[in-house]
Formats: sequence, structure tokens, C-alpha cells
Amino acid sequence: MQILIKKSTATFLLLSAVNLIVAFVAFFILPPKFFYDAAIIIYDKFGEVGYIGSYPLTILFYKITGLKYLPFPLIGILQFPILMYILNKIGIPDNFEKVNIKNILVYIGIFLMAVFISMPSKEFITFLCVTPIVFIYRKKEYSTQKKIIVSVFLLFVFGALYRPYFALIPIIAGGMYLVSFINFKNKTVMVIFYGLLIAIFLSVSYGIIKGHYFSEISRELVNTTRDNPSDANSAIVSPIKPDTWYGEILGIFYGFFTVNIPINGLKHIFSPQILIFIIWQLLLFYILLVRFSKCLKEKEKYKYEFFVLLILFSFFIIQGVFEPDLGSVVKHKIGIFPLIYFALYYEHFRKELQ
Repeated sequence: MQILIKKSTATFLLLSAVNLIVAFVAFFILPPKFFYDAAIIIYDKFGEVGYIGSYPLTILFYKITGLKYLPFPLIGILQFPILMYILNKIGIPDNFEKVNIKNILVYIGIFLMAVFISMPSKEFITFLCVTPIVFIYRKKEYSTQKKIIVSVFLLFVFGALYRPYFALIPIIAGGMYLVSFINFKNKTVMVIFYGLLIAIFLSVSYGIIKGHYFSEISRELVNTTRDNPSDANSAIVSPIKPDTWYGEILGIFYGFFTVNIPINGLKHIFSPQILIFIIWQLLLFYILLVRFSKCLKEKEKYKYEFFVLLILFSFFIIQGVFEPDLGSVVKHKIGIFPLIYFALYYEHFRKELQ
């Protein structure tokens, strides 16, 4: 009996197989700095294991599952297929085998998944926790209101228990949604601009109450306490210290453009791994921006993609506040890759939802 496999499915399976090898061999190839977080998770030298916080919960997860006792290559070949299975359940678009910019971005994204999930990782947990949001928007039987309420609830819970900045996403996304009803000449740019203003307002308000601004206690703190200068090769350093309200405002704008439109990163032309990220990031941001602009013009037609893109662009804005370097930027994007995958192929998924 002849078994026929669609070209798109065959391409997906081939990518899965090739990158499973990448997940296995990454431990033997990557430099030590890639494993700093993994070492903290596995060895827990400071007894951080617990029920609230990214490190405590991740340490607890790897302890309970027994994964912490396995060699890293084995962890990689156990974790990576789980994430590929999730992407498969989300759906494989019909033209996945065609070599175009959108598909190449996803191919690279899958490769990056294999690299960053080849070890104990907080991004593995983030990937699993973000996935339900995609499945919620794929459910035909759920009303739009129910989808929004559940996704907002999940983001708040994830922010409260794991990564606090995720709790800011619904606030920024909600503000951007309201601004989208105002008529602007260039609505796409203005909606993102107001998203940045909301982030600035939240940070400055926090600074007035607590005495320190968001980027000061995250990006600035990490970059000033690095033990090895070589680890700061792609560090995002604000033009002026973010210990004043005007320094924080400039730092957030600078961070947003450095993270999402990293033209200034071209100075790393002799660092191929950084250059590849820059090109990947520029193309990804451009394609999502074009889709966001399309959704703003036809919110009802593309309502589910619109809400997912609001979440994504809110996350991109937050990355501009908190991320210490370009390596962390791409690693954290892998954590939300299910949302990126869904947004890039929404036209395919929309047909299934109709």
C-alpha cells in the first residue's frame, strides 16, 4: 500500500530530523557562555528552587521530571521533539516546502529552537506556557471575547508566577488596541508609538514609587555585573544611564530600535552569529509589521491575528526595556515562537477557522 505524504509535511519532518541532530550535538559545539543559565538550573548552588519566579520554578520542573539528572544531549533530544509536535498540532501550512522569506524565517527559527532548547532552559517552559494562547485562538467554538479574556488571564498568571514582564503585555496591548480606533495618518507607526509611551509611563511610575526604573533594574544591572567582558559583545547599552526619567525614556526608545530594528548591530560584521540574528530579526519585524498594518485596516476580517500581533508587538516593546543583549533577545523570542509561527501563517489558519 502506497503512503502519500504532502510536500509540506515531508519538509516539516525533514527539518525536525535535521534539527534533532542539532539539538543533540549543540552541547559539544556551543561555547560555555551558552550554558550559564543551564548550570544555574541544574546545580542550584544558591537553593533557589521554589514555586514563584523563573529560576525557582524552572529548577523545580527539571528536578521533578528528573531531566536534571540526564546529560544535556539527551535533554535536547527529549525536549526538541515536544516543541516540534506542538508546532505540528498548531498546523503545517500548505506551501511550507517553498523557499520564500517567510518560510526561511521559520526554518531559521526552528534551528534556533534546537540550539536554545538543547539544554535545561527557561525558554522551554515559556514555549509550553505560551502555546495554549495559540490553541485558544484556533478554537472555533470560543467567542472572540472569551479568547481575549482567557489569553489575558494566562499572561497575567504567567507574569505573576514566572516572568513578571509578561503581566505588562495585556496592559500595553490593551492600550494599543484602544489607540487603534483613533484615525491617524500612519496608524501602524502611531499605535506602536503609543505602546512605547505606555511602557515609558509604567516604568517612570514604577521609578517614582520604587526609586528605580525598569531598564535600570534589568538591562543595566545585568550589563554592569558581567564577569567576563567577552560575554558583553552584543550588549545593549543605553546612550546615557537610565537612572533619571529622561535617561529611561531615551533608553526605552533606544532599546526598542536596537532590539527590533538592529541596524546599529551591523558593526558586528565579523561576528557571523550576531549578523545572522540581525538579518533574521529585521526580516521578521518587517513581515510582522506589514501584517500588523493589514490587520489595522481590516480588524474584523483578521481579528484573531490582530490580537495575537498586539501581544507580539507588546512583547517586542517590553524586550526593548528589559533585554541586556542581542543574544538574550533571540533566545527569548524562541520562548514565544508559537505566537510568531501562528502570526506568520495566519492566512492558512484563517481558512480553517472559517
